[in-house]
Amino acid sequence: MLGGAGILLGVAAVPAQAAEVSYKTECIPPAASGLGPVEGTTKVEITAPATAKVGDEIEVVWKFVQAASKNPDLIVLPKDSVKPTGTLKASGAQTADIAMEGPQENPEIPKGGDMVLSDMTGKVKLTKAGDVTLAPDAYTITAYSTDTKCTPQEAVPAAATIKVTAAEGGSTTSGGSTSGGMTTGGTTTGGTTTSGGTATGGDTGGTTSGGSTTGGGTTSGGSTSGGDDGQTDFAGKTVTTSFACTSPGPAKIDSSATIDAKKNGGSYDLTVKTAKGVMDSPAPLPAGALKPSMVITVGGDDSGSLKVEGPANKDALNTGDPVSLGDMTGTYKPGADGKATLSPGDLTIVVTLSAGSDPITIPCKATKTAVSLELDVQKQAGGVSGATTSGSGSSSGSSSSSSSSSSGGGLAATGANDHGELRALGLVAGTVILLGGAIFTFMPHRRTR
Repeated sequence: MLGGAGILLGVAAVPAQAAEVSYKTECIPPAASGLGPVEGTTKVEITAPATAKVGDEIEVVWKFVQAASKNPDLIVLPKDSVKPTGTLKASGAQTADIAMEGPQENPEIPKGGDMVLSDMTGKVKLTKAGDVTLAPDAYTITAYSTDTKCTPQEAVPAAATIKVTAAEGGSTTSGGSTSGGMTTGGTTTGGTTTSGGTATGGDTGGTTSGGSTTGGGTTSGGSTSGGDDGQTDFAGKTVTTSFACTSPGPAKIDSSATIDAKKNGGSYDLTVKTAKGVMDSPAPLPAGALKPSMVITVGGDDSGSLKVEGPANKDALNTGDPVSLGDMTGTYKPGADGKATLSPGDLTIVVTLSAGSDPITIPCKATKTAVSLELDVQKQAGGVSGATTSGSGSSSGSSSSSSSSSSGGGLAATGANDHGELRALGLVAGTVILLGGAIFTFMPHRRTR
């Protein structure tokens, strides 16, 4: 693999060849972007062995000299957030579709900068003697778990030709394969470390299940409050919620929320907790990258809404880390006498990928909710009744959830055929935001209640 050169596995390496080809390409942005196909030009360099023998397994390297896209003037792409995959076509004496894959490695890409994609590698076992030609074909660019699929729009010329000979000069092959092959197949890979997992199984069966603490079960009682009997802390019940996010958000998000209150004079300090760690981060995110807020709907004898806000993530996140939204807080000042209900409402998450980049606001409308807490309240001057407040009692007009910054979807721009911006990569603006600890289109981590 050194220097991107082709390697013959099990035999001595032979001189490698590298050739560059370019071809017209059509890229299809993620469906969530609502954008049509855009054409660009891809330039690729393929490196492969010049000669080989039947039975050899060779490695081929695909280097992107020029991708058919640029990063738009919307956001900075963080380091190590983009991953390429593709197909290399073998034809001639042998036909095959060779799966190519590159690591999720890239430098930070500034707004409007050239897309920088990692080199892809793939392997193929040679089965027939003769000339085998290699030509790049379709490829996919994955960013934040959304795919942009790019396909050739013309016949792609061969980028490399391997002269494959029959394996009759066998002694050389057998001599080398003994040492090379056995090392590769080494039982180290089979590592019994994995099977050692029975230790975990043993612990799991422990007395953890005995935890009848849950059985202490007055959780449901949290939905109702005490009256004026000196009670100051009121526990809400956990309710199921669903959200529909405007593009670039997902069609539907399911989660849960709990609203707790602490009496403070005639007002109530609210804390809203959402499900934690339900999804994994698809890419590195810096500390302070995401900040949540939510509208709390007031009902019963009072009416209106107020806003609660949570802190930005304190720690940086690596790819695959579970992500949780911080607890959101605000103040409810009653605007009427009687019983008031509090329910989780619309959710908004503001994402800032790096210092100096423009924040992206993704609003998610609550489509399913329920009352989490009921309070016996007394009207306060400047209370919430009939209005939307900021959560601190000061009037702020109507709900902020409509302030969708669907500012173009954060998709990579192509520089071809005067199409302007090809929003070719589903970046943060083409991502899924999820209540209870998810941003972007994460793989499920573990639902906790």
